[in-house]
Amino acid sequence: MIKITLPSGELKKYNNPVSPLDVVKEISTSLSKEALIASVDDVLWDLERLIEKDCSLKILTKKDPETLSVLRHDAAHVMAEAVLELFPETEITIGPAIEDGFYYDFFRDESFSIEDLKKIEKRMHKIVDRNEKIEREVWNRKDALKFFKENKQKFKIELLSDISENEEVTFYKQGDFIDLCRGPHFRTTKFMGHSFKLMKLAGSYWRGDSKRETLQRIYGTAFFSDDDLNRHLNMIEEAEKRDHRKIGKQLNLFHLQEEATGSVFWHPKGWSIYLEIESYMRRKLFSNNYQEVKTPQIIDRSLWEKSGHWDKFKENMFMAKGEDNKTLALKPMNCPGHVQIYKQGLKSYKDLPIRMAEFGSCHRNEPSGALHGIMRVRQFTQDDAHIFCTEEQITSESLQFCDLLREIYKDFGFSELKVKFSDRPEIRAGNDLVWDKAEKALMEAVEHAKIKYELNPGEGAFYGPKLEFVLTDAIGRDWQCGTLQMDFVLPERLGATYIDEKGNRKHPVMLHRAVLGSLERWIGILVEQYSGRMPLWLAPVQVVICTITEKSSDYAHLIFNNLNKIGVRCEIDIRNEKIGYKIREHSVQGIPTILVIGEKEKDNESVAIRHLGSNDQKIKKLNEFLEEIKISIRPPDLN
Repeated sequence: MIKITLPSGELKKYNNPVSPLDVVKEISTSLSKEALIASVDDVLWDLERLIEKDCSLKILTKKDPETLSVLRHDAAHVMAEAVLELFPETEITIGPAIEDGFYYDFFRDESFSIEDLKKIEKRMHKIVDRNEKIEREVWNRKDALKFFKENKQKFKIELLSDISENEEVTFYKQGDFIDLCRGPHFRTTKFMGHSFKLMKLAGSYWRGDSKRETLQRIYGTAFFSDDDLNRHLNMIEEAEKRDHRKIGKQLNLFHLQEEATGSVFWHPKGWSIYLEIESYMRRKLFSNNYQEVKTPQIIDRSLWEKSGHWDKFKENMFMAKGEDNKTLALKPMNCPGHVQIYKQGLKSYKDLPIRMAEFGSCHRNEPSGALHGIMRVRQFTQDDAHIFCTEEQITSESLQFCDLLREIYKDFGFSELKVKFSDRPEIRAGNDLVWDKAEKALMEAVEHAKIKYELNPGEGAFYGPKLEFVLTDAIGRDWQCGTLQMDFVLPERLGATYIDEKGNRKHPVMLHRAVLGSLERWIGILVEQYSGRMPLWLAPVQVVICTITEKSSDYAHLIFNNLNKIGVRCEIDIRNEKIGYKIREHSVQGIPTILVIGEKEKDNESVAIRHLGSNDQKIKKLNEFLEEIKISIRPPDLN
C-alpha cells in the first residue's frame, strides 16, 4: 500500500502506483485543471509520473514560484525542437532554465542571424499550438548511447560518458524531438503558452572550455502572461538606458581597457564618488566600534594552504615566484590576513568581540567572459570585516550587523530587502558536527532578529553557512550585496584562540561580513539605480556656476572660491555660450544644482538657483545659499 500525505495533513492510500494527476482529480476538479507540476517529497515531479512509495505530495500551479522555471525549461525544449525543424543539420547540446529565462547551445557551421531568431520564434508558437504531448522515458545507458550515435549527436554522447554504465537515464519526448533530460516538464506544449520571446545570440564554448568547440547560444525568456513578459521587456529596456558602462563614459567617471582587463581606471569624478562612499563607510564602522586594519597584497601559498583556500581557489588566484622558488599569491580575500592580526598577542574573553575591518583590495582571476563593466572585475575592494567573538555573542553581533546593514542601505536609497539563508555546500571544510553547530547558531540569530528569509540550499561558503542580503533597485532588479557568514573552521585551522572564563584556550567564532560587497560593484549599482543622477551628497559635481555674460566672471569666481572653502564639489562655466545651452549640457551631466549668474545677480550679491529636474528658478542671497548648501551636501549619517 502507498500512503500519500497532502499539505492539509490528509492521508491518501493506494494499492497500486498512482500519478499526482490521478490524486489531484480525486481532490478537486478545478485544481486538476490548474495543476502544472507536482512536488513529491520536495522534489519537482511530472504530473503523470507514477508515485511508487510513501511520500508527501503538493500540487503546484502557476501561482507557485517553482513552476516558472519549469515553464522556461519547456521553452528551451520547444526552441530546440524549432531549431531542428528549421535547421536539421544542427547539433543540440544543453538548454537549461536560468534566472531570467532560458537558453540552448547549438553547434552548426553557419551562424544564426537575427532573421533566423524571428523564424525560430514563429515556429515555437506553432509547436505550442500543436499541443504536443511531453513524455518522460527511462532508458538504459547502452540504448541511449546507441540512439545518439545513430543520430550523430556527439555532445550528448559525451554527456552520457559521465554516467555510470548501470545507471538509467531519462529522456523527454515531444513530437519528433527527444532530449536527454532530468525534467520535470508540463504535460503538453500548450501549457507553456505564448508569452515568450527570443532575446539575443551569443557565443559559448562546450562545457565552458575555450579549447573546445565554439557553440551558438540563443537566449530567451518566458512568462505565464503577456503582462509579465511586457513588464520584463520594459525593465530590460530601462536597464539598457541605465547601463553603468554607458553612463560612466557619458559622465566621465571611469574607463576600462584591454591592457588592464578586469581593473578600473577611475577618473576624478568617479573617484570622488568612491572616496565619498569610503568616508561614509569608515564613519559607520567607527561608530559601531570596528577597528580598521590593512593586510598585505601578496602572501606565500603556505598560508593559503593552511586556511584551505588554496585547494578551493587556486585556479582563480594570481601567482608569482619569489625567492627560493616560493609561490606567492595576490590575495583573493582578506580573512586569513585578519586572523594573523588577531593572533598577535594573547586574547581574553574580556577582549571579545573584536571587530576588524578593512577596505581590502582583492584579486581574482575571473574568466574574461564573466567580466561585466565595473560590476564584475578582477581587482576590487571589499568593505570587508571580521568579528571574532564567543559563541554566546553570535546572536547579539548578528543583530547589530543586521541593524547596521539596514541603516546603510536606507541611506543609499534602498528600502526593499530580501534575505537568503545558504547552508552547507557539497565541497566544504570542517565536519558535519561543526556545520550543525554553525547552521544552528546562525538560524537562531536570524529568528531572534525576526528576519524573514528564504532557504538557498547548498550555497554556503566553504567554511560556514551564510546570510545573503539582496536589495531591489528602482526598476525592480535584485542585487546580492551584503553577506554574514558563520565560521567555526578558519580560526581553528589557523590557530586563533582566546582564554575563556575558566582559563581554558578556546577558538573564537569568526563572523565574515560585508555590507556593500565590493565598492566597484556598489558604485555600478548606484549609477544604474539613479541613472547617473546621483544624490547631492554623492554627486561628483554638486554645483556648477554658469555665467550669462563675461561681465559676471569675477563674481562667478568669488562664488566658486566660497563654495570650495565649505567643501562643495563645484565647477565654473564661463564659456561664451548661450545660458540655455549651458543649462541643458550640465543637466545632461546630472549636476544637481546649477547657479545662473548675470549682472543683476552680481549687483545684488545673489544667485539664481536651478535644481536638476525642475524648470523653476529661485533667487537667493549668496550668503543664504552658502549656508543652505553647506547643510544640504551633508551625507545622511551626519544629518
